[in-house]
Order: sequence, then structure tokens, then C-alpha cells
Amino acid sequence: MTPSTTINTEAPPHAEIDRLSEIAQQVLTRARALGATQAEVGVNVSTGLNVNVRMAEVETLEHTRDRGLSLTVFVGGRKGSASTADLAESSISATIEQAIAIARFTEIDDCAGLGERELMAKTLHDLDAWHPWMYRTGTVSTPLSADHAIEIALRCEAAGLAFDPRICNSDGASVNASASYGVYANSHGFIGRDFSTSHSISASLLAGNEDAMERDYYYDNKLCADDLQSAEAIGEQAARRTLARLEPQRLSTRNAPVLFSAELARGLIGHLLSAVGGGAQYRKASFMLGAVGTKILPDWFEMAEQPHLPRAMGSANFDDEGVATTASALVQAGHLSHYLLGSYSARKLGLRSTGNAGGVHNLVVKPNAGDFKALLKQMHTGLWVTELMGQGVNAVTGDYSRGAAGFWVENGVISYPVSEITIAGNLKTLYPQIVAVGNDVDLRGNVRTGAILLAQMMIAG
Repeated sequence: MTPSTTINTEAPPHAEIDRLSEIAQQVLTRARALGATQAEVGVNVSTGLNVNVRMAEVETLEHTRDRGLSLTVFVGGRKGSASTADLAESSISATIEQAIAIARFTEIDDCAGLGERELMAKTLHDLDAWHPWMYRTGTVSTPLSADHAIEIALRCEAAGLAFDPRICNSDGASVNASASYGVYANSHGFIGRDFSTSHSISASLLAGNEDAMERDYYYDNKLCADDLQSAEAIGEQAARRTLARLEPQRLSTRNAPVLFSAELARGLIGHLLSAVGGGAQYRKASFMLGAVGTKILPDWFEMAEQPHLPRAMGSANFDDEGVATTASALVQAGHLSHYLLGSYSARKLGLRSTGNAGGVHNLVVKPNAGDFKALLKQMHTGLWVTELMGQGVNAVTGDYSRGAAGFWVENGVISYPVSEITIAGNLKTLYPQIVAVGNDVDLRGNVRTGAILLAQMMIAG
């Protein structure tokens, strides 16, 4: 018999968040009483429903409900942290005592401490982030249950398997629905509330025969299930991507233009974000040392954070330290405007936090070109990369070498799939060689970019 478990669907659970807020304030008061000069606490609850099916059979069904409390205290420049997954009084007391005890044994660090009081978020925007998944039958809406999730996953996989006779097997389809809420509070008197949902559908398929099998996948994820592509569309797109990879060829070693698909371009930008992060800068472990104010990308290149976009994956009112997030340009006319800083790295560099403790929030890369077909035409002849393998990126030197697969393009037209190749270069010299960013923006992450075309990379066959 199929379980009928449902995820939490209160929208949003203000009463429960009020309770977590009270717990957080009590923890801060008790930590100060035990000697903490500063303290911060996060209390969070998350729920989830995850279903995986394969070949029309349910493989896994998981329902989760997690909660936890994490506490960091500062005692005269000494830092201690402790956490618990149990919100019972005895566990909370032990967590406070452990954090204080740890702090007394650590070394004094003049840069340790909370974010500056004046930087704490004061305005909380409506981010439209709470949308529990409701399953609709006609005009009736009910919370997503395991039965419903299984049905959606089966439809997704079935659409992919039926798309073409050459689709011969499946790695499965999955449906995930999750919700999380909680508070972050610190001894500055700041209390920030956060609540959001996240939902996804995915499929992975195989095509070919035993001598030449190819695999690919497709997925969609959104804060609101109504914004997801249909299960059938996702299954069919997974099938198209898989079929396109059949009978790949190899390439001889050469230099050629390289086009990163939008989903991979997000990672290319991610390497830059790591390099200009405060941690890499103060440790002097970055190929972008001292880059603020210098030209690191082409003159036309623009990149900015937009942290308050409604219903966006990376939206947030405050960072992991309660510092207000603000719309700001990271790259203007190809020049780096600032590093990405939390409070600790900012102090190490003699600067101020940029509200990026925990990462960026909706970093938008401005397109300067048309759609994907226009980018292929602009590239004319070169490599379109759709898959990357390995971790061959040196954050200190910028050396980049990764296994890749994709498609060879001639005269602006996709000619044939390629595999078992390596693309290589140095990121410090590759970024200025970006010649185009497409308007086919991938919205499934906190970096929003279209496909990125580089003038040239080394391709090793």
C-alpha cells in the first residue's frame, strides 16, 4: 500500500516561527549570562518529501523533518560554536555550555565577532518565497502527498521512455518538495525570519545498445511548483538530450572557440566568485589577488547582485550574519567593483562586509547577445560544451583543465556530438576572452547567466 504522507503546508508558519524566535532570544540571554560578550544563534526547521522511481517502479520514498539549533559565542575575542538537533531544554542548555567552554580554549582573534551593528538588516522585503506544493484535481487543491509525487515521477519517466524507440533504459525520475523556516538572531538585538519552499522534477535516461550507450538528464526546480515545467516536458527534454549524444566522435587537439551552455556557464562564473571572495583574498590563495578596480573582463561585461527579486532561488533579506543584502554591481565595464565579504574576511582586509557571508544572492550576468541559435552563428565553428567532468581548477594559479563532452559546431550549425576530450586554459586570461553572453538565462540557481562564448580554448582530443 502506498503511504499518503504529506509535507508541511502551513503558509507560512508564523506561529511556529514566533516560537523559534522566543527560543533564540532565550539562548542569547543565557549565553550572555555565562560570559559571552557577543553571540549569534540560528534555529531552523525543514521538511521534505522525495520520491524516486525507475522503470515504472518506486525505488525510494523519503519523508524528512529536521530541526536544529546552532550557536556561536565570542568571549573576549575567543570563538566557540556548538549545535544540537534536539530543541529540548536539556539539549539547549548543554549546547550553550559547550559553546562557552570551547570559546575559553581557543586563541584570541581580533577579527572575530558579529557583523557591525549598523549593517544589520532593517527592512525585510516580501520575497514571495513560500509556496507549498499543492496537487490539483479539477478545481480541488490538496497538499502534495507521496501518492501524488509518485504519479508525477512516473509520468515524467514514461514520457521520456516513450519519446523514441532508441531510449532503452532509465536511471530514474524524481520529485522533490521541501520547505524550511527559521530565525537568525544575535546579541545586537537583530532577529531575522526566513521561510522558503523548493520543488523539483528530474529524469535521467539512456539510449543506444550495449556497445554504445549514452546517458543524459534534465530537471527543473522552482520555489513554486506552479512555475515548474510539466513532468512530461521534462521527461521528453531528457530524452532529446540523451538522443543527441548518440554516436559521439573524438576531436584532434586544437585551439578553437568554446561555448559553455547556460547551466555550465554558471560554474564558470562561480570560479570567479571564489577567486574574489574574502577568504581567498586574505589567505592570498587566489589568482585574482588585488583585483578590485582592475579590468578582469571585457569592457562590455556587467554583473550585479539583485537579492530582493520575488520568487527567485537566490533571494535573501540578510546574509548568514544578519547583514542587510543590497543590490550592487560586482563588475562594471569589465572592472571588479569589490570583493565578496563577510564580516571576518572584511576585517582581515581592513574593509567592511558586503553582505555576502554565505555567498551571492541572485547574481545577474547581463547578456550582450541574442538567443542560443544566435550564439552558435556567432561562434561559427567551435565546441559547444554541455558536460564537464573532474575538478581540475587551481584556485591559486587559475589553471583550468577539465574533461568535457558536447557538440562540434560548423558554420553555426551543430554537426555531431563529441566526447572524451579535455578543455584547458588559465582563467585569468580566459575571462577577458569572453566575447558573448546569451539571453538564454538559466534561472535554476543563484547565478543567473545565459550561455557564455569564449574566443578560444585549448581542446585536447
